[in-house]
Amino acid sequence: MQPTHSSRRILLPVRNWFIVLTLFLALVLNLVPFGRFPGIPDWVALVLAFWCIHQPLKVGMAAGFFLGLAMDVADASIMGQHALAYVLLAFAAAGLSRRVLWFPLAQQAIHVFPLLLGMQLVMLVTRMIAGAEFPGVLWFLSSVTATLLWHPITYVLLTPQFQPEDKDVHRPI
Repeated sequence: MQPTHSSRRILLPVRNWFIVLTLFLALVLNLVPFGRFPGIPDWVALVLAFWCIHQPLKVGMAAGFFLGLAMDVADASIMGQHALAYVLLAFAAAGLSRRVLWFPLAQQAIHVFPLLLGMQLVMLVTRMIAGAEFPGVLWFLSSVTATLLWHPITYVLLTPQFQPEDKDVHRPI
């Protein structure tokens, strides 16, 4: 009996330029000024976690470090705050990648939530050690919205890898 949540389609290998493009677009989305509206996800963290789970040999802690430095400079925040958080996120996501991929998307999101929340806690502790004030409980809402976006972001980022469904009658596979 086949599980109902699995796809029978075989994915093509992901292209390196597509990974770089999606991480760059996530960085650009993080730079859009939404003001102090709570619940805006950290797009870089979400896309970084996705690629660390799906492609742990291609995207890892180095990508997290450089993206974190870019976010630190762009946000004018404490140098290394995002870098440390993204490196730890990449490490944990790559370490759990084989486990997370066994589950359907809804359960994958449940596994991703503590990763994103832990990343936010690292950033919060780093900020508070440097003397910043507690941003409020609504600041953690971005981890919840990012977790809710796990399902659609998976389909968006995996779409270019799907093979066409046309069958070749001369090949049984």
